[in-house]
Parts: sequence; structure tokens; C-alpha cells
Amino acid sequence: MKKTSLKDIAEKAGVSTALVSYVLNGKEKETRVGEAIAHKIREIAKEMNYQPNHLAKSLRSGKTHTIGLIIADISNPFFANIARVVEDEAKRNGYTVIIGSCDENADKSWDLLNVLINRQVDGFIIVSCEGSENQIHYLKERNIPFVLLDRHFPDIQTDFVATNNYKASYDAGIHLIKGGYTNIALMAYKSDMYHMEERIRGYKHALQDKQIEFQNSWLKEVQFESMDQEVKTAIDEILSLDHKVEALIFATYGLAINGLKYVNELRLKVPSDLAIVSFGQAEVFDLYYCPITYMQQPLEMLGKTAVEYLLKKLKNPDEGMKQILMEAKLIARDSSFAKSAWLK
Repeated sequence: MKKTSLKDIAEKAGVSTALVSYVLNGKEKETRVGEAIAHKIREIAKEMNYQPNHLAKSLRSGKTHTIGLIIADISNPFFANIARVVEDEAKRNGYTVIIGSCDENADKSWDLLNVLINRQVDGFIIVSCEGSENQIHYLKERNIPFVLLDRHFPDIQTDFVATNNYKASYDAGIHLIKGGYTNIALMAYKSDMYHMEERIRGYKHALQDKQIEFQNSWLKEVQFESMDQEVKTAIDEILSLDHKVEALIFATYGLAINGLKYVNELRLKVPSDLAIVSFGQAEVFDLYYCPITYMQQPLEMLGKTAVEYLLKKLKNPDEGMKQILMEAKLIARDSSFAKSAWLK
């Protein structure tokens, strides 16, 4: 089937090819084309199923109007939803997004980065994984525009859009303490990533501010790769302590899902045997027999702002560096009911 050309549309509309080109490239105002003729040209293009030649356009402009989005773990609903927000916002601005998930693996992230650079994406939005600092330095050295999303490296000056993880974790701890819980554990990933360190720091400060002495045995750090087994071991350990842990904060959605499965296996009652607060919003938290209290990250704003910052950099390479922390909101549900409510 023959592809519709600008010339075909021009012939049908009874105008010049140049005029059709101006209208379909959104430049009709510059040539003072009447609204009626512009509308007619667009309608004919639609009827004839005209598909613009993006490759030729890219070669002329040096821009592909594509963004590379590298996320840490597509199986996490938080990242899946943020990818959708980025995609929708980019599309609204005339950009296509190519998405890759590195599964929290720096080698895979490096491969994705190279593939997307070879695809000549105009810029990147990246949810970094551990050990990927050299990739960020590489992008900076090559002057490839990028914005870090959700996670950043405090020692590397970059544009980033992230959640205030310290404050979110602090709020989770204070919420449980106000509910009458004193022996509170935190389960996190064993990681040097800044966002994870900040979640641990916030939790410890909440205890400190309420004169609760932190116990090393309350902090459980598990490896992402062997999460299934390590989560079970960690829960066994906190339940066998002399001063039994009454509440548990999960620092990520993945840890929460694995933890809740095991809590069910052990036939523990939430919150009377163990109160729960988790990071990361997901429908699963509504479906659990005892709806889970969670820290709601502003995913819509995070995704939209990351796209906005990147597009500003693409339009103006000298755009000043932008770094923003957004606040998470605690959504209190049955899993962290105040002790006084269920002791009656």
C-alpha cells in the first residue's frame, strides 16, 4: 500500500506542498494561514492516514523527540505507575518514551543506557540503582541531559525530583509511637543508596525524639536478590526478641508484600500481634483483610515534574540545576490502629 505523501494531501486540498508542510508542523501562524484552510488540510491528512516521517525530521533537526526512562523495578506498582505518568506527560508535550527496567542491577542499567544513547534519545529520566554512580558521571561528561527521579546521589550535583524520605519515615515512626507502640522495628534493603539511608535515619530520629532507645536488633536489612528468604528470617528474629516487637515499618512495597505473606503464614493478627506501616501505595494494601497504613508518595507530581525539568533542559541547555524534595503523606488505616482501640 502506497504511503500518503505531503504532495498527495496538497493535490487533494488544492494548495502547495510547502503550505501542507507548514500546517502539519504546526507553523501555520508564522505564514498567516487561515484557520479554515489549516483545518481542511488536517482533516484531509487524517482521512488519507498520513504518517509523518520522524526519521527524516530527526535528521534535519538533530532531535528524535524521544526520552529514555530507566526505572529500577517495573514489578513495583510505584514505578509502573510513575512510568505511566511520565509517558502521559511526555506525550502531551510531543515526546515518545522508551522504557527500560534495570531490576536494581547496575550492569543492566548500563546496558540500557547504552542502547538508548545509540537510539539517540534526546535525554533521560532515571530511577537509579545501587552502584550506578559512574553512569551518572558519564552522562554529565557527555553533556547528555537527564533528570534523576525518586533517587539521587547527594555527592553528585544533578537535577533531581524525589520524595523527602527522611520526613516520610520520621512521620511513620511518630504515628506508631502516638498510637502507643514503643518496640518498633524497621525492615529495609541492605543498600548504600541515599533514599534507603534517609528512611533509616528518619525512623531512628522518631524514636530518639520520643525518648525511645533504639535497639540494633530492631533494624533488619535484607538483600534485594534474596529477599524472600531473608524477610522470613528477619521477622522470625524480631518476634523472638525478649522485648517483643509490637510494630514494623516496611521501607519498601516489595518488602511489605513478602512480609505480609509470611505474617499470614504465621497466623499473626494485624495489628494486635504486629502493627504495620509501609512505604509505597498499592491496591494490594486495600485488599488485605486489615487495610495497610502506608506512606503515599506524590507519584503524579514526581513524574510530571521530572518531565517538565527535562524538557526545560532540552529547550535550554543552560537552564539552572533544579533539585526538589516532595512530601509524602501518611494514609492511616486499620493496620496501625492505636493500641488503646484494640485493647478494649
